[in-house]
Order: sequence, then structure tokens, then C-alpha cells
Amino acid sequence: MSELIRHDHPRIALIGECMIELQQSADGTLKQSFGGDTLNTAIYLSRLLGPQARVDYVTALGDDSFSDAMCAVWAEEGIGLSQVQRLPGRLPGLYCIQTDAQGERRFLYWRNEAAVRECFTTPSADAVLTALLDYDVLYFSGITLAVLGEVGRARLLSALGDARDRGARVVFDNNYRPRLWRSADQARQAYRAILHEVDVALLTEEDEQALFGYVDSEQIMQAYARQTEVVIKRGARSCWVRLGTHRHEVPAHPVERVIDTTAAGDSFSAGYLAQRLRGGSAEEAAEAGHRLASRVIQHPGAVIPKAAMPD
Repeated sequence: MSELIRHDHPRIALIGECMIELQQSADGTLKQSFGGDTLNTAIYLSRLLGPQARVDYVTALGDDSFSDAMCAVWAEEGIGLSQVQRLPGRLPGLYCIQTDAQGERRFLYWRNEAAVRECFTTPSADAVLTALLDYDVLYFSGITLAVLGEVGRARLLSALGDARDRGARVVFDNNYRPRLWRSADQARQAYRAILHEVDVALLTEEDEQALFGYVDSEQIMQAYARQTEVVIKRGARSCWVRLGTHRHEVPAHPVERVIDTTAAGDSFSAGYLAQRLRGGSAEEAAEAGHRLASRVIQHPGAVIPKAAMPD
């Protein structure tokens, strides 16, 4: 199938976690913002597609002021909030980025009690899971799998299967973070279970090597033979794209000075998916992904100003 979907104005649901972000500089000062892999992709998708699509975020937050602020930011970016659960007495997760005088970064996380861990286990979760059946594209990541827990993952897996039976396309970004899992074996089992319901796999080569031990892109392609569409992201190097039996290598955009690589992969995924949803080829989509990612890494933080977006 060369087209990702076959009609205009698609409904897209991105599933995952947004956290409170604290950036600590070398002098100890803190700057507060928000961050999360699937949320970054949702923002860039909404910017790129605009009124051509409906982009909704699926998560669970608290009833606190930080959660209020998150929702306000998302609404300003054009992201739909109808599938955002607000759980009384709960809070979002939090992480801190510490940067030393040499620019080296260290991440500290407080997320064990985050509201998103109950996203698919609350009484209101049934309505959200049912609503997923009406979307054209469902997007989630390896981080989504980790934070949902075993029960949440099982309920998501069931919903993905039902949605695909109704014609939805499922997109997965592998984003493997070892510290979120009890063990690599637990992560491997979760990934293998969910991949049965994945149509489009957006893979970071380093993450696949770390989790499964694949030695090169060829082994990764072979491992994902079940998926109709596979992209292997390789940082500053070219990416590999396979759609059906056709495979392409697409060069990255060279950048003279990299400021911050945060959200490079998330933005690539947004650029790729937006172009495919517009009817572009997989090769054109990879070019669009590189183009956006090259802009993002020339700015600090995960989300660049709207004025810095590529045409």
C-alpha cells in the first residue's frame, strides 16, 4: 500500500506521557517547561498539518496547576484534548536536566507515581480505549509502553488490534529507555507483543542495537519484515526507508553547528508522518523528516519557535 491512508483530513491520536521539565544550568538556576517524546511529535505534526488533520493527545494528568498549564500549551498548538484524563489528586511526572560548565547533560526523573501510569486502568479509561477505534492513525512509542505498565500495555494492545480491524494504521517509534524497564528482557517481550499490531515502524538504530543486539540496519530490516513500512533513523547519517519491497537510503541534512539534539528523532517522525499523510512517497517523507530534524537541533530545547519551522 503506497498511501498511508486513503482520505483527507485524517484523525490522529498520539499516546504517551508529557512531563514537567526543569532545566538546571551550571550556576544552579532552573527553567521550567514541559517535555515528552510523543508530545513533541504531536506538536510538530499539528504545526505541519494544521487544518488538514485532527491531532489529539491521549494521556492522563492530575488536577494541578502544572497539568492545567500543559493543557493550555497543547490547545494553543492546535492539539485536541478530548482524550486527556484529569485524575483528582494526581500529578504529572517530573524530570530535571542538569548541565555542567562543559555542556554535558545529566537527567534525573521522578515519574513512578505519575498519573499517566493509570491512563488505561481508570474507570474512565474504557471510554478512551473505545474512542481510539475512531481514529485513522494511532501513534505511540517505546516510552509509552514502559510507563503504561503491564495492564495498560495489554489494554492498549487489544485496542490497537480492534482499531486496525476497522482500518486504522498503527505507527510505532521504538524509543528504548533502559531505566524505565525492570530488565531488557521485560522490554523485549513488550516490544515483540505489540509489534504484531504495528504497520509503520520508526526505528532508531542505536535503540534497536541496545535492546535486541542487531549489528546493522540490514538485520533490523529483516527483523521487521512483518511491517509494511519501516524507517531506520541513524542520527546525522542517512536513514533507510522500506515501503513494501522498495528500499531507499535518504541522506541527512548537514548542519554546521548542533545546539541541542533533544527531540531530533521525535521531530523526524513528525516530518515523515506528515508528508506521508499528505500523500508523499516514503522517500519524500524521509527527506521532510530530515529537514525538520535539522532545524530542531539548531535550537535549544525540544520544541522550536514556530517561526523557525521549515516551509
